[in-house]
Amino acid sequence: MSAIAPAEFAAAASLDALYQSLERFGADPGWAKREPSLWPAPRKGYKPMHWSYASGRAALESAARFISTELAERRNLILFNPVEGNRYATARTIISAYQLVMPGERARSHRHTPNALRLVMDAGEQMYTIVEGRKLPMLPGDVLLTPNWHWHGHSNEGGETAVWIDFLDVPIMHYIDGGMFFEHHSEGIESASVIDTDSPMRFPRAHYDAALDAAQEPRPGERHVVLGPAHLDTMRLQVHRLQPGHAFDYPRTTASVVYAVIDGTGETEVDGERLTWARGDVLVVPAWRPHVHRVNEASHLLRVSDEPFLERLHWLRVEGEPVLEAHARIQYQAR
Repeated sequence: MSAIAPAEFAAAASLDALYQSLERFGADPGWAKREPSLWPAPRKGYKPMHWSYASGRAALESAARFISTELAERRNLILFNPVEGNRYATARTIISAYQLVMPGERARSHRHTPNALRLVMDAGEQMYTIVEGRKLPMLPGDVLLTPNWHWHGHSNEGGETAVWIDFLDVPIMHYIDGGMFFEHHSEGIESASVIDTDSPMRFPRAHYDAALDAAQEPRPGERHVVLGPAHLDTMRLQVHRLQPGHAFDYPRTTASVVYAVIDGTGETEVDGERLTWARGDVLVVPAWRPHVHRVNEASHLLRVSDEPFLERLHWLRVEGEPVLEAHARIQYQAR
């Protein structure tokens, strides 16, 4: 862009001449834009998608023949939403991936500003994630947290292959140029001797099953619990238990949601598109898309959403619920 003297704008003989000067000035006339920058309701961007755990695990086992944990920071498959310009994010604000660690392997420790969590699908009794110097068991169905700037690595000390599903809020950081920080641990993998089965960063399957047993049904055939504390600042974690014989419909919301199937089979209709799923599968419900779950058997779904992030900015809206006008007001204090 070049500097434009005020006199050039003053001397413009036509609107076209003015537009040419504005282009070199690096400014766009807002009155002439073909598409408005503000619109009355959310637009549909990211697509409803489904990924098969059976296929993802097979792909990772194949990759393990060629890619070791020494060669890769993480041996994982990033589940990207196929919209133009995207090869990373699963939903607008969330990235999900399948990860595999072979028996005897260790994935070196690092830390980063994005928040992360994982749902374990298959693992033996000696599979651990090391968080801040403590070994947390990773058993099938467990959900484990790695909050902002916590050291974490993985160690498979048993004889069974371990596979889990990762969720991170990295796409949010990609929009904030100054938000991303990342470090490798000086030891390669952090030293740890204490096995912490009761860490607040770990939600064992048995614990949330018991909570679901005690939960009330908001409607017939459905129970759900929020996992926490601890809580992540940008992602809300819920486990839903759904029974067959019902249709569980959810209205449009400004939140982006990624589901992982802990167990069971069924289908989810997202804005008219049907996604059939089974154990370990991942599906995404983008923002402002209604969806309906139907199950063939008792099923458990982990629901990961960006609701806490939106709530902090007063951007969370649910179709059919009134907009709270006070959220948009700035409260001035008398000086």
